[in-house]
Amino acid sequence: MIEFIAVIDKGGMLYWHHAESDKLYEESINKLIMDVLAQERANINHFKHNDMVLKFRMDNEYDLLFIVIHHSIIQLAYADKLLADINASFCRNYEEFLSHKENIFLSGPEAFEDFTKQFQKLYKSNREESEKEAQVVRKPMSYQESYKSKKTVESMIISRPGEEKKKPEPPKPAAKQTPTSSPESPKPAPKRSDDEDEDLQLKRQAFLMKQMKQPKKKEPTSPPQQKKKGKDQRVWELGGSGKEAAVLDYSAPAPEGKAQENPEELRFLDEQRQYVGHSAEIKDLDYSDDEEEDDDVIEEKVTSKGGWLSQLKGLVGNKKLTATDIAPVMDKMRENLIMKNVAAEPAEKICDSVANKLEGKVLGTFARINNEVKEAMRESLTHLLTPKRRIDILRDILQSKSEKRPYVVVFCGVNGVGKSTNLAKITFWLNENGHKVLIAAGDTFRAGAVEQLRTHTKHLNALHPNSVKLYEQGYGKDPAGLAAAAVEIAKEAAMDVVLVDTAGRMQDNDGLMRALAKLIHVNKPDLTLFVGEALVGNEAVDQLVKFNQALANHTPPGEQPRLIDGMVLTKFDTIDDKVGAAVSMTYITGQPIIFVGCGQTYRDLRSLNVSSVVAALLK
Repeated sequence: MIEFIAVIDKGGMLYWHHAESDKLYEESINKLIMDVLAQERANINHFKHNDMVLKFRMDNEYDLLFIVIHHSIIQLAYADKLLADINASFCRNYEEFLSHKENIFLSGPEAFEDFTKQFQKLYKSNREESEKEAQVVRKPMSYQESYKSKKTVESMIISRPGEEKKKPEPPKPAAKQTPTSSPESPKPAPKRSDDEDEDLQLKRQAFLMKQMKQPKKKEPTSPPQQKKKGKDQRVWELGGSGKEAAVLDYSAPAPEGKAQENPEELRFLDEQRQYVGHSAEIKDLDYSDDEEEDDDVIEEKVTSKGGWLSQLKGLVGNKKLTATDIAPVMDKMRENLIMKNVAAEPAEKICDSVANKLEGKVLGTFARINNEVKEAMRESLTHLLTPKRRIDILRDILQSKSEKRPYVVVFCGVNGVGKSTNLAKITFWLNENGHKVLIAAGDTFRAGAVEQLRTHTKHLNALHPNSVKLYEQGYGKDPAGLAAAAVEIAKEAAMDVVLVDTAGRMQDNDGLMRALAKLIHVNKPDLTLFVGEALVGNEAVDQLVKFNQALANHTPPGEQPRLIDGMVLTKFDTIDDKVGAAVSMTYITGQPIIFVGCGQTYRDLRSLNVSSVVAALLK
């Protein structure tokens, strides 16, 4: 439905208009003139503004602008044709006025009032014509109109074997005999008939068949060559030789009454059994290099030329430190933190905190300045990394058991950070503390996700018999419904904990984030853990902010949003001293890092040691 239509002079004078309401859309028309017409963007014929579409047509002969405005949700197929008809009709009816524009200024827009009736006729005819075209049903093509009817019997005959189909050539005109031709000139060879060609073809086929039946002559065999004596080729471990290939081939059926055993699996389980009964307590993460350095060596590194404390050497003296004096030091400190994988925002906050503590102090010797700066930075980092609340999972599990319900934990995060692997490590830790665990295979999207959890369940039950169960529904199922069913089964089976694995998802995928919010809203877990890897820097900030934002946005109205309750930091053994991801994650959420994954065995689970992380950042 058209909301507004107008004829405007290029100078801005309104000649005629028709509106469905009192609104004249001055703002939209002015925006069209400024952004399109004034910039001479002649390659477009429509413009969107405030949920409205402005279609326009220029008439360069009389310098007129014809505009039609309608809602953007409506598709007017006849708008362009209506504009063309109005343009032609308006210019034809008022040619005299438009040729002498001084008459328009004298009479004003009232001279064009009678065009409304003409517009109604054009509007009605165009709309009816468009409706008729929409109702026309395209008839199927008749057989006589189809390509198949053009085929003839002759065109469908298959040629004989060995004979190519040739297009009929037009008959050549007979050569005229000249009186000069001699009687001894050679006569052309007579053409063979079709029967003779067929006989010749059959003879050729018979000859070929005879040749094929004759036995081939055996070639004399050469005497077997003796192998050269020399050094045998080295066989690398798991290098793909025949022996290794036989070991790794599990496709052969197992003997009757005996399950097939994987030697690598048995070796892994034997290695894990030594940790059973000794991993009930999670140790603090102790950061240290393979080769520990003296404090004096570290001191020399940070204060030497290029070190982040080297800027302090120029501040020695009995004067108050000003913001100008501290600025170069803070710049170097910020650069050092970012190099340690701290995101830009928390690095800025740490530097501001240190600068506020130093500004106005009177420091004498360089040693005193050095100690003051390091102490101020240590305090800021410790304050930032210390969580606002403490989560004691074992205590909370006992509380849930007293309420006769399982303790539910949901794991979420982006792709490839190690959710399933660290879920298995946490399961082993819970088994060590005497709790039975039900794993819900909520990753119904990634190929191999369910099979991965089956393998972990098998290994964990081999270490702690009948302590772990896996609930799965295969692939393509609703994770929220699967988790709800797993919680009900855990109640019936008297399981202590339900750990819900979910599919990895990028923080920008709105559909998958909506599904995660649904899973958390439906099942109301006791703990929602975000699994992130220690290798990221600024990306950690983006991930956590958007995960929390999506969970809040997709919470039903009137209910308290359920956000991230804590973090699991993985791959901590791969980052050397670049421990900044721990700072970034804690800064964004204000929630604690509960677990740190730092190895490949089930016992490689640690709790975050704040002092170790601070020491690595100050190095």
